[in-house]
Amino acid sequence: MVTQTSLVSVCMPCRNAEPHVAAAIDSVLQQSWTQWELIVINDGSSDRSLERIRSVSDPRLRVLSGCFGSAARARNAAFAASQGDSILFFDADDLLSPLAIEAQLTRLAGHSDAVAMASWGRFYGNDLASFRPDPQRVWRDMDARDWLVEAWAEAQPMTQPGQFLIPRALIEVAGGWDETLTLIDDFEFFARVLVHAKEVLFTPEATLYYRSGIQGSLSAQKNRAAQESAFHSLLRGTGHLLARRSDAAARRACANVLQNFIYGLYPEHADLRAAVAQRVAELGGSNLPVPGGPTFQLMRRALGWKGAKRLQRALGRGF
Repeated sequence: MVTQTSLVSVCMPCRNAEPHVAAAIDSVLQQSWTQWELIVINDGSSDRSLERIRSVSDPRLRVLSGCFGSAARARNAAFAASQGDSILFFDADDLLSPLAIEAQLTRLAGHSDAVAMASWGRFYGNDLASFRPDPQRVWRDMDARDWLVEAWAEAQPMTQPGQFLIPRALIEVAGGWDETLTLIDDFEFFARVLVHAKEVLFTPEATLYYRSGIQGSLSAQKNRAAQESAFHSLLRGTGHLLARRSDAAARRACANVLQNFIYGLYPEHADLRAAVAQRVAELGGSNLPVPGGPTFQLMRRALGWKGAKRLQRALGRGF
């Protein structure tokens, strides 16, 4: 049951987010639900992020500084310092709609075995007028494991942390963030949380504004360490689901997520691609089409998807 004293803990990692962190904090300050605490982990920022954070005067804001080295470690540190019964992991470059926390908390209504999910969309730069929602088939109330299967079926799941309000008790059962992961650590974390949950409750009144196009963002990394993290996150995340549900639909959804990794990685890191291809075969194969625009699909028909990918690389651009 939601009461006026229900405390929500917003856990925010911050590393060199000087241009955006003040706006992210302000979107928490503007929440209609006032019983929250915001724990910001300043993870070794070398810019003026800490100055921006400390310019905010509100007793509900706490700042912890250190060199944690990853968003996963910073989130775990924030969670360990938190006191709320509901947890929102929120990034330092995104924004929340003013009703987000209240709407999600109301949907949870005190249940410890459900997760409340917000709608979301992208905006670019500092221009909220560029915001466009990105509706998905899973924008409805669903059994939590069914949510994973359907979200993964087309291999483009969105598990941005700021979408989900999670009961503390559920995190304590599922465990915190995997600190060995960097790139797409959210895939593994939310797979693990949702296989322990009963349902996902869609909350259309809540919106996450996801800032896109940031130069040097973690999601854009293509180096070996980042791709190894993605590799392990995908294998572990799909493993969480398959340990609880291994029917044909679940196996195909997992295979499609893994196949998409192969498409995106080609022609680099042949060893990672081979290991994932073996797992896709073990799951019975994938029916995921090769993603790409009209020009790419034309080239694919002429050259095969690998030839089209090599041509993209040679030209230095996507199509």
